[in-house]
Amino acid sequence: MNVSFLSHLISNLGYSITIAFLFTKINKANVLLRAEKRETKDIIILAFFFSMLAIIGTYVGLDFQGSILNTRNIGVISGGLLGGPYVGFIAGLSSAIHRVIISKGTGTSIPCAIATFLGGLLSAFFYFKSTAKNRIYLGFILGFIVENISMGLILLLAKDYIFAKNIVNNIYLPMVFTNALGISILILIVQDIHEKSEISAGKQAKLALDIANKTLPFFRESESLSSVCKIIALSLGAKAAVITDREKVIAGFSIEKHQNILSPIRSENTRKVLKTGEILVVSNDKDKNIEDFSYISKNIKSCIILPLHEKDIISGTLKIFFDTTEKITEQNRYLIIGLSNLISTQMEISKIEKLLSLVKHSELKALQSQINPHFLFNALNTLASYIRTKPEKARDFIIDLSNYLRYNLNNNLNNVELIKELQQVNSYLRIEKARFGDKLNIIYEIDEALYNTEVPSLIIQPLVENSIKHGLLKKREGGFVKIIIKKIEAGLAINIVDNGIGIEQSIIDNLDKEINENIGLKNVHQRLKLLYGKGLNIKRLERGTEIKFEILSEKLGGKKND
Repeated sequence: MNVSFLSHLISNLGYSITIAFLFTKINKANVLLRAEKRETKDIIILAFFFSMLAIIGTYVGLDFQGSILNTRNIGVISGGLLGGPYVGFIAGLSSAIHRVIISKGTGTSIPCAIATFLGGLLSAFFYFKSTAKNRIYLGFILGFIVENISMGLILLLAKDYIFAKNIVNNIYLPMVFTNALGISILILIVQDIHEKSEISAGKQAKLALDIANKTLPFFRESESLSSVCKIIALSLGAKAAVITDREKVIAGFSIEKHQNILSPIRSENTRKVLKTGEILVVSNDKDKNIEDFSYISKNIKSCIILPLHEKDIISGTLKIFFDTTEKITEQNRYLIIGLSNLISTQMEISKIEKLLSLVKHSELKALQSQINPHFLFNALNTLASYIRTKPEKARDFIIDLSNYLRYNLNNNLNNVELIKELQQVNSYLRIEKARFGDKLNIIYEIDEALYNTEVPSLIIQPLVENSIKHGLLKKREGGFVKIIIKKIEAGLAINIVDNGIGIEQSIIDNLDKEINENIGLKNVHQRLKLLYGKGLNIKRLERGTEIKFEILSEKLGGKKND
């Protein structure tokens, strides 16, 4: 083996690895490389990068009797295995064309270009067979194969066989060793960065979940918000945490001082956040207390202030204080933003529960307030088991949960468009599918012309939930729920059919009795009776259950229930 050739190629390999490493440190690039599905513009970006990486491997190569000792195939094969078939194909084709264009008249340009293009095709093909576990080894094997193809083509297509053999004898081992090993190293580095990112994201999501689980019991009583502040401060390693409304601190906790720290708002920064709704980070490099919060701690060096929202109105702030400026990292910042959203939602839930408990001036409101208030706790248990293995999907789960809760908060006393009610059903189903997978299936038979028709909110989802919990999940193989909505002369006819174990006759017989079990089913039944004078028509089938009801036309598009 020619040691000087090997040394030069290893040096070039370092360039390729450094460029790839810097590329993966760009957030957008990292996201593109990790994405399971990519849009056309994403493929173009990745194809451009790996094509340039391959072309640079040619440019920095060492000339030997008209041939070029290069690391071109590192960019091509890595691009195909990491970026997908289109990226591998484009990188192979573009770098092969480039190799022909810069030919110096020797007989190696065409064989090398053909081998490079074949490398792109092979990496595109084996992308579908690659996994995170075998991609490193697969890259090494493909690098070895492609370089051997290149050497074979040089010997096969050369006009001067003796001249070609001399070239191959000198460059074979350095080229095969460096390119095969370089592909494996580059893939290893990229995957290691991805793995660390996923672990970090998983830890952040788990921490948010832990804080959520610990704080949820304290939102029902306003005086317990100080316990929420304590949990947040201890979990984040902060010196203190406080929650304010628009005028005063309503809850707080300090590591150093445990007495009551409630007071009117003194801080101009807090007033600024209340006015603008922007997140504000305050840091102090002069070892002085920030905003004179010495009654909390004398060692505060930084503070993050976040707005709390009630619907679209800024209702207060969450303030978290640290003893160093370094603790407000970008990751912690996103975590704290998530916590502020969680607190906003939970405070809204708390206020609405209290409001509904006080404002019982109609039977309809009393019934609507009974819609399942414990769904969040069940969903969090599902998320806890999901978050360690698939943190990205856990984030999607949180979005579905947020949409589900927001709909309940905003619409539980209102009429809504049918399409929004069906979107709520979809959010619920995605949450349940995260837990039960393919055991659950939904079938829609709906006249699309009815999507903008107003219906009572939370009128379909509780029935779907009842079919799933009491019908499908009691079957080992699961089943389907079919939603049929048609226009009739009187208004709308809605049928919900499942192929579960079938409803018990005793539940049908007790539908009009006190709501102390089967709450969702009885709730919808009694609300329909109040609105239209007629409730649910439930029938036990040979396999499953059918629920029918009608929404009368004189109620459609009318005033919302106040």
